[in-house]
Amino acid sequence: MQRIGITGGIGTGKSIVSRLFQVLGVPTYDADTRARWVMEHDALLVQQLRQAFGNDIYNECGQLNRPLLAQRVFQAPQLLSQLNGLVHPRVGQDFEDWAQRQQQAGHAYVLKEAALLFESGSFRQLDAIIVVAAPLPIRQARLRHRDPHRSAEEVAAIMGKQMSEEEKQERADYIIWNDDVQLLLPQVLALHEKLLKASN
Repeated sequence: MQRIGITGGIGTGKSIVSRLFQVLGVPTYDADTRARWVMEHDALLVQQLRQAFGNDIYNECGQLNRPLLAQRVFQAPQLLSQLNGLVHPRVGQDFEDWAQRQQQAGHAYVLKEAALLFESGSFRQLDAIIVVAAPLPIRQARLRHRDPHRSAEEVAAIMGKQMSEEEKQERADYIIWNDDVQLLLPQVLALHEKLLKASN
């Protein structure tokens, strides 16, 4: 079974592309959603996070106080690096366990969707990478529409934390263009057929 990553900068529409693959029956692991789950349910990680960032980052019910944790780490690069160093390996193990179950179920390939696939190092677990790409003005327009509460400075800061589009595209095995010119579905269908053949 092939393990395929799917990533793209904010505003490129990687989640829409992932959903199209899901409609085709491809199991998809959403790393960002699972990371939130793992941070509250993985006993080892919860213990590590409490030790590193304080017991008060969890409430009495065991729910993570994300705004408090964010406040503590995002102004301090070394703490953010420490947080990522604790979370990424546990999410990697969670993905590994999930992928094993999909393989036993007989799937030809699975997708792992993650915003920071290259930055986190999790691309090393994968056989190939799909990058969803879109020109910067289109991405900015989508973000203004999707997140009207974000300022232009906030959007620029988020984009600045991600690997450049050029580097992502250079490292990609496949690129899907979501540029409002080329239709998404034919690109996804063609790539789906190619991945099925490669897996067989």
